[in-house]
Amino acid sequence: MAAKENKLKVSEVPSERFGIILPIVLISYFLILLNNSLIFTATVKISAELRLSTLMVAWISNAYALTFGGLLAFSARLGDIVGRKKTLLLGLAIFSVASLLVGLSRSAGMIISMRAVQGIGASLLAPATLALLMDNYRGKQLQRAIAYYGATAGIGASLGMVIGGLIASYFSWRLGFYLDLLVGLTLIFMTLTGISNQDQHKQVKIDWGGTLTSIIGFGSLVYSLNGSSYRLVAFIVALVSLSIFAYIESKVAHPLMPLVIFKNNQRLSALLLRFFMLAASMSYFFLMPQALQRVFGFTPLVASLAFLPLTVVQFIASLCIPRLTSRFSNGSVLITGVIIDTLGFILGSMIGINSGYWLAVALPMILLGIGQGLIMGPATVAGVAGTSGEVAGAASGVVNTFHQIGGAVGLAFISTMVAGLKAADAIIDRAQFWMVVLAVIMTVFALNILRGEHE
Repeated sequence: MAAKENKLKVSEVPSERFGIILPIVLISYFLILLNNSLIFTATVKISAELRLSTLMVAWISNAYALTFGGLLAFSARLGDIVGRKKTLLLGLAIFSVASLLVGLSRSAGMIISMRAVQGIGASLLAPATLALLMDNYRGKQLQRAIAYYGATAGIGASLGMVIGGLIASYFSWRLGFYLDLLVGLTLIFMTLTGISNQDQHKQVKIDWGGTLTSIIGFGSLVYSLNGSSYRLVAFIVALVSLSIFAYIESKVAHPLMPLVIFKNNQRLSALLLRFFMLAASMSYFFLMPQALQRVFGFTPLVASLAFLPLTVVQFIASLCIPRLTSRFSNGSVLITGVIIDTLGFILGSMIGINSGYWLAVALPMILLGIGQGLIMGPATVAGVAGTSGEVAGAASGVVNTFHQIGGAVGLAFISTMVAGLKAADAIIDRAQFWMVVLAVIMTVFALNILRGEHE
């Protein structure tokens, strides 16, 4: 009997090895980030080959953002109900098939519609990846896993730009999406063979009212920021729909997005911090490559490589997260990262791009890389802190929703602030000023975490 009890206790001790789940999660998440980078670096070639207007080119990105942002909350809840493995497999299948069809596109209608389908797949992948980490790891192992997750999020966009720049410069833009397909098929095989069937079927009815209003609300919000017409109407629809959504979530027994997620000061502050961080960072990643090409005459590939001071430092900083959070605290590391990130934006804004690449761009990028490397993992930990298994998937969906919508809002806001300017140097200098404003707001929410974790 004693031997049996001892065997049971030993089997219950969690392994220090991550196993196959962490690689599956990180590669899946990187696949999402790489996808947008492929579009950013290939828009000129896509436009020329398919003979697209400026409006059509914009919708290649808008269609993806519309379905991604609009379906995140529903996809996260779906993972809670039917299981992470099934949700991940469904997302990979949709994303992979859509990637193939994007690569095969011969018209504006086809590439735009397939990008929308890719967004549906991404909306299933994003919350499922984070929820899988929370389901399978505990304690310090979970902190390390989320740190690696944050590192992937931090370097994915910039590293994707380099990969996209190489493909766009030396191969067909279609190759990038064929690579998406191959990676997706590989991940499907890894998931089928490496992740056990986690029976997560819950006898819970889907919150269809919340689902409908959230899709309309978040979709309309994204469109109001990126659309070409009726943007005010879309914004009003978004406000009304999201208000109804919040009311429904406060009344139903099993809400799509449990409002308890927002009652904890730490979680709410971390979510808003993430929103404004992405608002500033997405604008930087979108506008700075254009400035490097127009002000310094860089090629698309060289402009992508010019982000290495940010990418390499960010990756190194991200890998230091487990040791730093063990020695200090998650909140301390997060706040330190936010302050360094804000200083990077301030430095770039004060120097001005006409001072040259090394002083005006590379030097601030080092601070931005350190700051963002220290932010992503701890912000993710703080954003899902204290959530139970019942709402873990919903919490991860909220993290990704704030991430996606924050980037779209920030880019739309800063684009409006620089509208009317013609000179490339004037555009990026004014844009960096407004990035500083967004970063300062991010800092305020970071400091608010010091008030405690009260409900």
